[in-house]
Amino acid sequence: MHKKIYDVAKKLNISDERIVPYGLNKLKISTSGLEFGKNRKGKIILCTAITPTKAGEGKTTTAISLADSLSYLGKNTIACLREPSLGPVFGVKGGGAGGGESTLYPEDDINLHFTGDIHAITSVNNLIVAMIDNELYQHSELDVDPDGIVLPRNMDMNDRALRDITVANNDPKVKSHHSSFCITAASEVMAIFCLSKDEEDFLNRVDNITVAYNSKGKPILVKQLECRNAVRYLIHDALMPNLVQTKYGTPALVHGGPFANIAHGVNSLISTDLGLKLADYVVTEAGFGSDLGMEKYLDVVSPLSGFAPSLICMVATIRALKLHGGVKFEELNKENITAVEEGTKNLLKHLKNVKLYNLPVIVSINRFKSDTDNEINCLSKILKKAGFEFALNTSYVDGPKGGEALASLAIKKLSTSGKSKFAPIIKPSMSVDKKIKTIAKNIYGAKDVTYSDAAERQLKEFDKKEFEDFSVVISKTPNSLSDDPKLLNVPDKHILHVQSFRVFTGAKFIVPLTGEIFTMPGLPKKPAAKNMESTHQ
Repeated sequence: MHKKIYDVAKKLNISDERIVPYGLNKLKISTSGLEFGKNRKGKIILCTAITPTKAGEGKTTTAISLADSLSYLGKNTIACLREPSLGPVFGVKGGGAGGGESTLYPEDDINLHFTGDIHAITSVNNLIVAMIDNELYQHSELDVDPDGIVLPRNMDMNDRALRDITVANNDPKVKSHHSSFCITAASEVMAIFCLSKDEEDFLNRVDNITVAYNSKGKPILVKQLECRNAVRYLIHDALMPNLVQTKYGTPALVHGGPFANIAHGVNSLISTDLGLKLADYVVTEAGFGSDLGMEKYLDVVSPLSGFAPSLICMVATIRALKLHGGVKFEELNKENITAVEEGTKNLLKHLKNVKLYNLPVIVSINRFKSDTDNEINCLSKILKKAGFEFALNTSYVDGPKGGEALASLAIKKLSTSGKSKFAPIIKPSMSVDKKIKTIAKNIYGAKDVTYSDAAERQLKEFDKKEFEDFSVVISKTPNSLSDDPKLLNVPDKHILHVQSFRVFTGAKFIVPLTGEIFTMPGLPKKPAAKNMESTHQ
């Protein structure tokens, strides 16, 4: 099924001088000299989803299957996907490279160390933190306030014990002070990695990260540490997109992976730009539901990159809809038409979100063995009445043939949609308050937004000219359209509560913090790492 990786590259007309080998099954592609934004020919299909549930929706699996099925139908297609993080791989997910017959190859490599990109990003971050702590130790002219160091350390693993630590204990030269770790995928450096258009853009953004404050409360930026070239050496190879393939030989660029509940949740701009140069169809995904990854893709990534989806593919399952409809997880295998009807409200809300951007949309219903014909018919009637086209997808079991109906529908929709009328709902001229309320009311369905006293004080600062080109990236639970993870389906008359703001001066994000979001996840009671099956001989 899969091919030699060099044959995959050759099929994409990638010249030998651009190929950087990484073993027999993967390689990197040098983009040196390729001008960002030029010579794009492809159309983007963006996969998003309903509000995630523990029943699983299969967004990555759908993106892979759609790319496979388009290739199966003779279309020049490439998938542009995110790199899995080790933390979730060994925590809840057990892997992030698809599933069943819709899987990336080599799966184990992609799920684990891959080509070392995430390790390089971790190293950039931790070099910076080590250097600012050294400035403190050396009592340098930067006059670092030990309680003003704000950049956390990174590691690519779930370890809740490192959420809050004390450093420099028993060191007579330095006051002991607070620090913390965040998982690398939640770091500002990862966000910058995926937002940058080239190496110089990456370095410029990293230079502008606020790493600490001095004793007078003035920010200290990374550029003041004079480590630009050290960062360049660490990140140079990582910025080259990784080429792999699906189980069925479809090319896939897997590069970068920020979390969507904290950052923007999309693979790198560099890899998508390259994909658009190489293929006619580019299938990608955005993290979590339309309220998080998709909204950020359309309001942040698209205006910055100059590319936008030509089609949205909304992913749902009968099982997930029944959970939103009130069924207990243990009873999902039982037919329940009432729960399907109730839970479909969540799907319709996410479809309504797509329409706010004037984009065409199709629905992929990932079929499980437990889904009954009556449940499928019920969902079909609701979607037809609402005017949405859909296809059943069985590619997890059946491979590219199982996604043929979805791929055919995508081709049809793209050919009949006409000229794109896409428009972000967030305008640069809006105030930060207006941007937050526009997202909360239109995308989340919130009645209103409230701010804590601390957030109110911070909000006034964002009217300054220095923040005029910053994006608003709301940090919110992925488990609900609201900021309360317990409120499933479509919460009614809820309020979005902004507790405080974080400002990422390198990524140029203003991040309203709502609810309790951990940038360092913990492991579940039974981590996926326990008794993990080995595929190695």
